[in-house]
Amino acid sequence: MATTPVAREPAILESDYQEFCAYFYSRTGISFGDKKRYYVDKRLIERIQKTGAETFAQYFIKLTRTNADGEIEKLTNLLTVNETYFYRESYQFACMVESMLPELTATRRRGGTIRIWSIPCSTGEEPYSIALYLLENWPSVDNYDIEIIGSDIDTRALQAAQTAVYDTRALQELSQAVISRYFTTLPGQKFQLSDSIRDSVRFSQLNVSDAAAMRNFKQIDILFCRNMLIYFDDASRLATVQRFYDCMTPGGFICLGHSESMSRISSIFSLRQFAQAMVYQKPLGQRR
Repeated sequence: MATTPVAREPAILESDYQEFCAYFYSRTGISFGDKKRYYVDKRLIERIQKTGAETFAQYFIKLTRTNADGEIEKLTNLLTVNETYFYRESYQFACMVESMLPELTATRRRGGTIRIWSIPCSTGEEPYSIALYLLENWPSVDNYDIEIIGSDIDTRALQAAQTAVYDTRALQELSQAVISRYFTTLPGQKFQLSDSIRDSVRFSQLNVSDAAAMRNFKQIDILFCRNMLIYFDDASRLATVQRFYDCMTPGGFICLGHSESMSRISSIFSLRQFAQAMVYQKPLGQRR
């Protein structure tokens, strides 16, 4: 009786892994070490099989030379992590409304623009949290033209952000009152954010290692960049922080993840210790 041959998974050799990591680093600034080997191999094999390539070498040609069917974008989406929820690390939002914004607006005219940037914004929970927190907690919210921007390298995550449909886990930190005011209940325990909040955020695809694209972002007053720089090596972290610096207004603030420290990267930002949180500030008088 004949047996059906079992398809073998394509092998990812050490040299293949190193070649891919060098290429992906050059494209995104994201560095994968040996500890990420299993994670990367699994996703590479998935894409090799889905594209019909028989070997890593065949797939790597598709990826790097022809970018057939947007393969770079598909693999990047697969390799970037998008774990988040509304009001995550909300003490920084409290710091925003109780300390950072009052300091920024002390010298701003009424009706002036405040720009707040969330990167990486993933599926939208962070920039939408900023909008909700401002509406719920900042008495001066109607006195200024507030622009909220959400950027991410992952186009799939950005599509989900614009749709703004979430499950109960994403809403776990929100009060029932906030959920009732700003969300519509959908079948299957899903919730869609109101049009008014969705329209308050502008989303854009962005690779922070692209210096030319980063120059399109200007006059940022508050920047939330939480748990992205941990995926970069020292050189990429330093280059990214310098680009952030150039995007921001003098006196503007940057919020990192709770386990991150700007002092390990660069001294161009000053440490500010507020009652609610520790953040970093672009010094006044610096107009680069």
